[in-house]
Amino acid sequence: MLNRAVGRRTLFASAADYEAFVETVAEALRTRPMRICGYCVMPNHWHMVLWPEHDGDLSAFVQHFTNLHVKRWKLAHHEVGHGHLYQGRFKSFPIQTDDSFHTVVRYVERNPLRANLVARAEAWPWSSLGQASPTEPIPLAGWPVPAPAERLREERIEWVNQPQTEGELARLQSCASRGQPFGEQGWVTRVAAELNLATTLRPRGRPRAEQTKAQSG
Repeated sequence: MLNRAVGRRTLFASAADYEAFVETVAEALRTRPMRICGYCVMPNHWHMVLWPEHDGDLSAFVQHFTNLHVKRWKLAHHEVGHGHLYQGRFKSFPIQTDDSFHTVVRYVERNPLRANLVARAEAWPWSSLGQASPTEPIPLAGWPVPAPAERLREERIEWVNQPQTEGELARLQSCASRGQPFGEQGWVTRVAAELNLATTLRPRGRPRAEQTKAQSG
C-alpha cells in the first residue's frame, strides 16, 4: 500500500519529519496491532507491505496512524486549517504469498535507490531494509513466506540492490495505481473475482466504438 502528499509536495524534508512519522506508526501499533513486513518512507510518499489478521484491520490501522500523522505534521509545520496533506485515501493491492511477495518487498525497499537518493538501498535509514534492527524504530513482523532461498541478511541486501526489469516495474506500478492483485495469472483472476476487483484488470480508456455498440445493442 502507499499514499502520497497532495500535489506531490514534500512531506519529509528533514530527519525530524521522518522520525516523527515512524514514531507515529510505532505508537499506532500499540493500539491497532498490525504485522508490518516491509516499509519505505520517501520525501513525498510512503510504502508499506502489511499482513492483516482480520477483515477491516488494514483500513483501521492505516486510518489511525495517518490521522495522527496529519495532525502532528500540520501542527509542527504551522499548517493547521490549510487543507489536505495527503492526495486522498491510501492505495493498496493484494499480493500472492509466493515469490510475488518477495518481489513486492524488494520493490518497496529499492525505492530510494531507484530515486537516486542513495548508492545502496540499505543506506536509506527510513525503510525496513535500512533500519538498525528488526524491532526499532518500527517492529517488523515475520513474512507469510520464507525469505528468498532462506537468504542471510547480507545476501538479501545484495538481492534488493540488483536492478528490476522494466516489465516487472511496469506491472508493479500498475498494481499500485489501480489496485490490481499481484501474483500468477490464475491467482490474480480468482482473487479479483472474490474481492470484487475485476474492473482493475480491464484495459484503461474508453472501449472501441464497435464494442460499445455491441454492448448497448
